[in-house]
Amino acid sequence: MLNAPCIIVSDAHLGVASPQIERSFVSFLRELAGEASSLIINGDLFDFWFEWKTVIPRRSFRALAALADLKDAGVEILWVAGNHDCWGGEVLREDVGINYIIGPWEGSIAGWRVRIEHGDGLRDREDRGYRMIRPVMRHPLAIKAFRMLHPDWASRVAQGSSNASRTYRARDEGRGLRAYAKQELIKAKDLDLLVYGHSHVPTLERMDSGGVFGNAGSWLDAPTYLRLTDEAVELRKWDGSPQGACLNSVNR
Repeated sequence: MLNAPCIIVSDAHLGVASPQIERSFVSFLRELAGEASSLIINGDLFDFWFEWKTVIPRRSFRALAALADLKDAGVEILWVAGNHDCWGGEVLREDVGINYIIGPWEGSIAGWRVRIEHGDGLRDREDRGYRMIRPVMRHPLAIKAFRMLHPDWASRVAQGSSNASRTYRARDEGRGLRAYAKQELIKAKDLDLLVYGHSHVPTLERMDSGGVFGNAGSWLDAPTYLRLTDEAVELRKWDGSPQGACLNSVNR
């Protein structure tokens, strides 16, 4: 269970985002103390994340410091791994204090029954090839072998692979994930809110089944996020103020 107000963000891709985007995101994080009770990172906060025994990617430290400060201020942080940052471990969990998980999270937030999932690999046809290589990429032996490489060289290899595979915004404009969410909400009658990331398409709508589908969008394109309270879930855009501007809202 997480407390409200709960903020949900996804797909900032720090490391390839411009310095201006990274600074704005870190500023946003630092304003959440006192404004939010919990924060959910729905994958791909970093464009590449990996933990060696004593080394982490260099471009991560400002965001990690802001997250650690936020945790120290009493904000609970859940990080649902995406396809670019699914190799986390004790640095995130023990040093930063994040509840870092691989796979979907389901639980209660302010009385809403919520499922949070990054969304990679869910589309039937478009993600078929990715579903074949994902188990290899996440296999413990593959991770162990990658960890044996020098971090500088390994990071260049990973960034090259990332650049080759990255699509900043889904070519189908999010229609595939929306269709999948619609079917999931029909099957899961007790689910109030289903949130995906990955497509980079900000979305908030009530489906015919009565459940709500949301996507926080991507900080690369626009600084959008979801805000969940007892009364409503809102799609908001950060405008430099702690509250941001409300773009859309769906009541309970």
